[in-house]
Amino acid sequence: MPNTLQTTYLAGGCFWGMEELVRQIPGVLETEVGYTGGDTPDATYEVVKTGRSGHAESLKIVFDTKQLSYRHLLFEFFRMHNPTTRNQQGNDIGTQYRSAIFYVSEEQKRTAEEVIKTVDASGEWKAKVVTEVVPFKEFYRAEDYHQDYLVKHPHGYTCHYMRRLQLGE
Repeated sequence: MPNTLQTTYLAGGCFWGMEELVRQIPGVLETEVGYTGGDTPDATYEVVKTGRSGHAESLKIVFDTKQLSYRHLLFEFFRMHNPTTRNQQGNDIGTQYRSAIFYVSEEQKRTAEEVIKTVDASGEWKAKVVTEVVPFKEFYRAEDYHQDYLVKHPHGYTCHYMRRLQLGE
């Protein structure tokens, strides 16, 4: 990858809704839905949906840092889901729907921790941010029918939307 491309992994509820919003952010080049954060090898939807795999429904994001900073991407992440509800987004409940940032470098970890402090200090969310900041381990690509789901099913379920929050960027 050219040195202006970076990859990150984010979880914030059902991966369909997040993918649809993230793909619209200028500077995002690729998205892929899948599972990460657990110890179960070769994770599949059938295993992850039980809530016992340790994995979260997640989004792999490749972005160009010339067009989009990691910091800005994280602020957008905090606008598209509720980072104050533990293991729940909308109607989706369980550890597989937790809010998490899976960092791939110490720089991503520091930036994520700084952004969370800024979001908490903004007062835009009425409760404390519970988003986990944890090291990335492995990403298991979700089944084909999950990829680009809301493109294939434009009126499909989603609990994600972009909030108009002033997060102190």
